[in-house]
Amino acid sequence: MKKITIIFSFLESNKTVQKIFFVLLLLICIFARVSPPIALLLGLVVANLSGHPFLPFNHIAIRYLLQFSVVGLGFGMNVMNALAIGSTSFLFTIVSIVSTIVFGYLIGKWLTIEKKTAHLISCGTAICGGSAIAAIAPIVKSDEKQTSVALGVIFILNSFALFLFPAVGHWLSLSQQEFGLWCAIAIHDTSSVVGAANKYGHEALEIATTVKLARALWIIPVALFTTVLFKSKSSKIKIPYFIGFFIIAMLLNTYVDSIALFAPKVVLMAKIGLTVTLFLIGSGLNFNVLRAVGLKPLLQGVVLWFFIAALALVSIVYFI
Repeated sequence: MKKITIIFSFLESNKTVQKIFFVLLLLICIFARVSPPIALLLGLVVANLSGHPFLPFNHIAIRYLLQFSVVGLGFGMNVMNALAIGSTSFLFTIVSIVSTIVFGYLIGKWLTIEKKTAHLISCGTAICGGSAIAAIAPIVKSDEKQTSVALGVIFILNSFALFLFPAVGHWLSLSQQEFGLWCAIAIHDTSSVVGAANKYGHEALEIATTVKLARALWIIPVALFTTVLFKSKSSKIKIPYFIGFFIIAMLLNTYVDSIALFAPKVVLMAKIGLTVTLFLIGSGLNFNVLRAVGLKPLLQGVVLWFFIAALALVSIVYFI
């Protein structure tokens, strides 16, 4: 135990070694082709053993790398399949989003959580995690702490989901289609959805990515509803424009034959990009984040998460 403490202190105090350690694990994620859950785990090791040496740039890197990865995955998908998947999940998406936001409001009120924080957690759970929170936060005019708490709850639960969902899916013998739809609805953030589905199988990945990105477009109506609810007039709605590039990638892959020459390589790069994204997410989640979140917001997130996960699973297995 004493030796571990000495190593921890050395890594934390020596900035050069800290950077070397970070880059070494990053290179392992890129070249060793580790799975998304392992990449997240390596990131958590960095965050809690040595600390992230480039933390101020982490959020920007995650955002753009995730967008690149999602667009790249579009080169491995077919438009007709996507339309079929979208039509199947459309009504279910509406019901799940509305019920999650309403239930989140009730839980927040019951736990006496600050209204803005509770709404951000509800929107993040209902739509697409951190992206939804980033879009809704300026509308409710949340302060830095309220936004950070909501993001902390979402990222902590996403980390668990990446390991938990594939295990539950195999335990329940869910098909590729069932698992892809389930994780797209029940896991908050796009990165963890794609990571969990990628581990489960190619068909699950295609379904999960398509449904999750279609779900992300619901940021717009939810943002408009939030504007009315919080009586905000000056805030602009942030539209996830990269989804349009994802659709273009699918169209090119479906209708342009020459794309097949390099599409597999683009998809491979996208999957590596996703793995690195999850490593960076993990490297920003240390124990201080957990302590800053607080018990009540975390409890709201957990209860809301179990609600949507159970509702989605029962509906998919028995009604779809």
